[in-house]
Order: sequence, then C-alpha cells, then structure tokens
Amino acid sequence: MNASAFEAILRRDRAIIIAALGVLTALAWFYLVWLANDMAMDGMDMTGYRMIPSGQALMMPASSPWQPIEFAYVFIMWVVMMVGMMTPSAAPMLLLYARVGKAAETRPFASTAWFAGGYFLAWVAFSLAATSAQWAFERAALLTPMMAGASKMVAGILLILAGLYQWTPLKDACLSQCQAPLAFILGRGGFRRRASGSFMLGFRHGIYCLGCCWALMVLLFAFGIMNLFWIAGLAMLVLLEKVMPSGRVIARIAGLAFFGGGVWMLLQPG
Repeated sequence: MNASAFEAILRRDRAIIIAALGVLTALAWFYLVWLANDMAMDGMDMTGYRMIPSGQALMMPASSPWQPIEFAYVFIMWVVMMVGMMTPSAAPMLLLYARVGKAAETRPFASTAWFAGGYFLAWVAFSLAATSAQWAFERAALLTPMMAGASKMVAGILLILAGLYQWTPLKDACLSQCQAPLAFILGRGGFRRRASGSFMLGFRHGIYCLGCCWALMVLLFAFGIMNLFWIAGLAMLVLLEKVMPSGRVIARIAGLAFFGGGVWMLLQPG
C-alpha cells in the first residue's frame, strides 16, 4: 500500500471514529437534558417527595428507603453522565489507538471498540460508587429532593478537598498518563491484537483517568448532581487539563479556585 492510499484510509477511519464518538456524546447529553427537564416539574411542590431520574416524572416519598429500581435509575444516570463528560477527553487516545492499530495492519475498529469498553468500565465502577454515595447523602439529608446539595458546610468541604487534590503528586501522575497517549500505549507493550488485551489496556487507561478526575466528579454533590451547567463546566475542565500543553497549570489554577470557593462557603452564615 502506497503512502497516499494509507493516509486516505487513516483519514476515513478517523472520520468514522470521530462520528461515532460524537453520536455517543450527543446521545448521552440528550438523555441528561431529558432527565433535567423532567425533574424540573415546572415548579411543582416537592415537599415530602424525592425525584427518581427516570425521565418519566417518577417520585418517591422522601422518608421511604430506596428500592432496587430507584438504585438502577440513579446508576444509569451516573453511567450516562460519565459517558457524556469523559468521551470528548478520551477521543485523542481512542483515535491514536486506532491509528496505531491500522499501522500494525490489523482491524482497528474492533480493537478500538474493545479499548473503549475497557476505558468506560472504569467509569462504570465509579458510577456504582457514586450511586452508593448518593444513597448515603440522601439518607443523611445532605441532598434536596432535586439532588442538589443541602449543606453549605459539606459543599465547602468537598470544594476544599477537590482543590487540594488538584495539587497532589497522584493527580500529576495520573494526568501525565492522560496527556501522553502514545507514550502510554508504547510504554505498555504497544497495540494489542487480541480483544482481551485491548480491553485490559483500555481499562488501565480508564483507571489513570479516574485517578485524575474523580475529585472533580465528586464536586457534583456540591454543585448539584443534575446541574447541567456544572456538568458541562467540569467536562470542559477535564478536556482542557488533558489536551492543553498547560494542562497541569490549568488543573492547579482550578484547584486554587475550588479551595477559595470552599473557604468562602464555609464562612457564609447559616
């Protein structure tokens, strides 16, 4: 295969993967907007009830324990939210993995799909933990029926902790793995021809990404779990940290802002 034909194939593969990731992100955000609109309920009085993020205007008495179906709906909400927030920042790694696979003269789409599956498995695990944390917060009356933070003290503490984490060596180590996709692939044996190998490599990258961004995701308990403005803002911050050459500087500036915001919230009366 001559160089021009190879480049044409790479451009075609890149366009297909970008389109697929774009559709996946758009579907995730469509679902989140649908849930947010459904939960708005046009100002309906929610006293004594809590919303279930199902997109079907389901409510549950606030005093009743969670049912399995409610846990499932909240878990799905978190999974979709993580897909919508993390797919744009994972795109450079997925595109590069497909390119390396094509250079290795193998099927890049299947291997890239397995890599993506492993990557998102890490965030599915986080979603399970976040769902359990939401249940605990709700039981402790630290969330409103609309899943917004109910305690300025808790919100301030979460902001301070997230701000401090942005300056830790662990944050830097995980972020460095996310910022250098080629080094990550080559440093771990290169492209994997088997599906299991691609899946585990993607999962490993997802763990690094989780280590980089988990504290930012926890901030949703302070800002409001279904606050689309903050969901989009945090997703943009994650993207900037990973793709900009000054990503570490951006992370630390954000850390200072979170820390300052947390101190300010703790100093507020009431």
